[in-house]
Amino acid sequence: MTHKFKVGDRVHIIFRNELRIGTVIEVNSYNDCKLALTEREKWFFCQDIAPAPALVKVPAVVDKFLKTDADGYTTYDRMAQLIVVNDGDHYYLEEAAVENEVLSREEALEVINYAHEAKCEDLLQLVNGYEVEKEPLYEIVIVDGEDRQLLFGEDEYTFQVRYESESHESWKKRYSEREIKDIDTKFGTNYWAFAVSVEEETK
Repeated sequence: MTHKFKVGDRVHIIFRNELRIGTVIEVNSYNDCKLALTEREKWFFCQDIAPAPALVKVPAVVDKFLKTDADGYTTYDRMAQLIVVNDGDHYYLEEAAVENEVLSREEALEVINYAHEAKCEDLLQLVNGYEVEKEPLYEIVIVDGEDRQLLFGEDEYTFQVRYESESHESWKKRYSEREIKDIDTKFGTNYWAFAVSVEEETK
């Protein structure tokens, strides 16, 4: 029985003697699928394509590492670095990432820990794309009540405790655990003790 595909599905297809991954962008009444491949869009018979494996999920800090080009490295270079770490050699990644201000020392160690624990085949699959794990978000509630006092980030460098009624829409009030602990480290505070988990709003 032919698999029923829908728009947005990731699929495998043999194209020009290569196994390729594409995305379904259209399905017609004859159950033919139009795929977006790297270099073109093309129609295929649905019976000739198969579902692609699920994307590997990575922590946000790994996504940051892969996308940062501050030191001239490409995403593929960084994927190769993760594989080297998986094989047991992490010194270069840690020192180079910190020296070139790609990551903080703590972030570099998180990336190294991920690469150590990941399966090599999962790291190899990153070249086909990946999903970023959603991090839990927190509000820093200093005083609870009808008009709460929260920690707001007015910009990248300015954080103040304000009444919620005084806040502006542009001010940041939800943070990841890493962001809160970075603030505590930078300013010598202990806002993590006031962190309250919140559900991320769906758009």
